[in-house]
Amino acid sequence: MQIALTLGILILALIAFIAEWFPVDVTALLIAVVLMLLGLVTPEEGISGFSNSATITVMAMFILSEGIGRTGVIQVVRDVLIKWGGKNPRQQIFVMGAIVGSITAFINNTAVVAVFLPIVEDWGKKQNISVSKLLIPLSYATVLGGMITLIGTSTNIVASGISKELGYGEFGLFQFTPLGIITFMVGLLYLTLAAPRLLPDRKPSSSDLVAQDYGLNDYVSEVVVTPRSSLVGETLRSSKIQRTFDLDVLEIIRNDIHFPQPLADKTLAVGDILLVRGSREDLLNIRTKRGLDILPEVQFGGKAFGETELSSAEEGVAEVLILSNANLVGSTLKELRFRQRYNVTVLAIRRGEELLRERIGQIPLRFGDLLLVQGPKQSLIGLQTSRDLLVIEQRDTETLRQDKLGIALAIVLGVVVIAAFDWVPILVTALAGVILMIVTGCLKPGEMYNAVRWDIIFLLAGLFPLGIAMDKSGATEWLASHLVAMGGNLSGYWILMFFYLATSILTELLSNNAAVILMIPIAANVATTLHLNPLAFMFAVTFAASNSYLTPIGYQTNTMVYGPGGYKFLDFTRIGAPLNLLLTVITPMLIIWLYGLAPT
Repeated sequence: MQIALTLGILILALIAFIAEWFPVDVTALLIAVVLMLLGLVTPEEGISGFSNSATITVMAMFILSEGIGRTGVIQVVRDVLIKWGGKNPRQQIFVMGAIVGSITAFINNTAVVAVFLPIVEDWGKKQNISVSKLLIPLSYATVLGGMITLIGTSTNIVASGISKELGYGEFGLFQFTPLGIITFMVGLLYLTLAAPRLLPDRKPSSSDLVAQDYGLNDYVSEVVVTPRSSLVGETLRSSKIQRTFDLDVLEIIRNDIHFPQPLADKTLAVGDILLVRGSREDLLNIRTKRGLDILPEVQFGGKAFGETELSSAEEGVAEVLILSNANLVGSTLKELRFRQRYNVTVLAIRRGEELLRERIGQIPLRFGDLLLVQGPKQSLIGLQTSRDLLVIEQRDTETLRQDKLGIALAIVLGVVVIAAFDWVPILVTALAGVILMIVTGCLKPGEMYNAVRWDIIFLLAGLFPLGIAMDKSGATEWLASHLVAMGGNLSGYWILMFFYLATSILTELLSNNAAVILMIPIAANVATTLHLNPLAFMFAVTFAASNSYLTPIGYQTNTMVYGPGGYKFLDFTRIGAPLNLLLTVITPMLIIWLYGLAPT
């Protein structure tokens, strides 16, 4: 009965994750609560995920990565990328992949992608290359590089913690480095050869075409205040036209003088030209009801409307990415009072393949949304300091603590060396590194909390009790016995490949950390039953869980480049499916060669 109940909860959990009824971290906590209510785990076991060494280590590594980012360590390699990247697409991908892969062996890959997105965008413009040729390789290279060491990705740390709980001990810092380096080189070689051919030119390389790429020709217009207009003598705030008609006034032009934001209390006069964002329907309504005239040479395709019309000496436009741990996720622009908070106006939202331009103030924001914003250039520079948003242009290096660069490098190097020699557990060295980052001024105390991906922490804390329930109820052993019965006559290679393939599919549906928590106990149980090496099976699951290339939503870095690259959903599948298949075939072979199938 307990097995059936636990498996039932597991199935419902899978459905909830796939259907996305709630955010994944909320779903995970819900699972933990249900398990406690049904008595499948004790209250102490239900909250044990919050004190699990893997959870705390992951949290510490997020903070260490932030310390590296805040001191500008990653920016140092920008000149190397530009110098050695050249103009040949294959050379560019190889150099970029080698650089970011090496970095993500020790730093969280989402942090690396966040730093390199503006660098690659700027690089592409200077070299006149479409960034859609580069951003998927950027994401995939960081995923591959994260598998070189234990601390390269949170999934590896979680897998190590589960291995310890199962009685096999924690993974060493460089225990699977030979496997990680080989798979990284195979993947990088594939991307170098295949990406220029398989990836299309989805996004213009010229910055002047950004506004056109968002289809603003029919959504950004100029209207003039006529003598018959009811707006004469009113302010934008008192007229409420921006609320009534879903319009955003970007600029007021009076006698060739441009008045930038904030405009709410600016009194309107006859002859004022308003630069507005709004649909054709709303423009026609405001013309009829408030006596404005639409300047025909701008509206409805009368002339090509681009970035130059939105920019001036004081004004500019920029693309801004919603980050995964942003406080903005789930809220609308209206609820956030986005214009008032950041002093910029959102012109359009790109969500994957979808381009949203109407009623955008009422659309709940999601991780990976790309906002096209317009406003004072000082406000755009101010956005660079936001923890919730990533401006897709070169970051102002003045905001970085470059004088602390050497100290931050020394701290991370110390954490790595001490953990490598196993003098102190990685949990202790990571926490010590966090304290040193704060004490030495590489990070401010408030930045420490902002650095943590709390959605990942709560996801882990909520799912660990499910693993405990699977073990206590006997569900893990039951599943393992049935798998052994079905595949007991297969060779070790084919069983390893089965677990690799099953885990890679599961990670596309759920997340890499969830796949590891669910699959490693089953894989280890099958290996023990068949008298094979459990370590080999755990490595297969760990590598499969992180190597997610089929969709833009299977891994966080894929989602981050989805909008900025102007990609379609199937672009990821086109280049990712062969890579997934290649690694599914060779990774089990390499595991057998490097670690053997005989139990140790």
